[in-house]
Amino acid sequence: MRSAFAQEITNLASSDDRIIVLSGDIGNQMFDDYQEKFPSRFINCGIAEANMVSMAAGLAIGGMRPFIYTFTAFDTARCFEQIRVDLCYQNLPVVIIGLGGGLTYAPLGPTHYNCEDIAIMRSLPNMTVLCPGDAVEVRCSLRESLNQKGPIYIRIGKKNEPLVHKGPVDFHIGKAITCKKGDAVCIITTGTILPNALKASEILDRKNISTQVVHFHTVKPLDLTALSTIFSQFDLVITLEEHSLIGGLGSAVAEWYVDNSERSVQLLRLGTRDEFLYTTISHNEARDYYGLSPEKISESIEKAVF
Repeated sequence: MRSAFAQEITNLASSDDRIIVLSGDIGNQMFDDYQEKFPSRFINCGIAEANMVSMAAGLAIGGMRPFIYTFTAFDTARCFEQIRVDLCYQNLPVVIIGLGGGLTYAPLGPTHYNCEDIAIMRSLPNMTVLCPGDAVEVRCSLRESLNQKGPIYIRIGKKNEPLVHKGPVDFHIGKAITCKKGDAVCIITTGTILPNALKASEILDRKNISTQVVHFHTVKPLDLTALSTIFSQFDLVITLEEHSLIGGLGSAVAEWYVDNSERSVQLLRLGTRDEFLYTTISHNEARDYYGLSPEKISESIEKAVF
């Protein structure tokens, strides 16, 4: 995903001289091509992320389209005040790229992995929150972001994430994508856990539990039309995310359900528990620990069905 970001932002900058990239002292080699082509439109801000956000705000006021790039843990929680006041209060068109969302950097411990970022960003007025599911959606997110007037948070993975979309995709901010059809249960998911949702659905299909998978790459604003359709058709709806069960996609869907659903539906929310990891484990091990592997996702859904 990070390579897709570097390649696509370079392509976009070729035809839009407003684009400028601000890096929190990471990914320098990855941006070699970009820096060679646009040396005046790349700023390494160092490990001063709060200052980087304020710089981006000033550049946006001056007519530029800044893209902030660093680890999710550093450009959300560390910079919350600057994002809230400098970007959201003024409704400025700054794109925050959160690298390594969720449990991606679990091997580096709680300073680097982040399962609270969606909740933080979703709470802010004027903020749009995107969680692309693969490299194709990363590229689409970047292109779409240039049509937005306010701040955007784009949560991406790291590298080698499976490709879900093999060709062009009809991608629009605020419009969910149905990745797989089914008629018994529906998984609503977001971000890089999408491939696991699809694998879990295949396991359930083999057990005669026909499973639909809908990707909400936009967590804010939610696709309310898609939600209305899903909750009118299915008796069991599952939200799946690599994020805390507090404040993320599951919370957003539950809030909508309480306020809007006209029928009783069983809602199962799958995500990370309200706790820190106190062991150093791999990304996949962390997913398994929180029940987010395809096998454990399917087991949780099967128990809810029966």
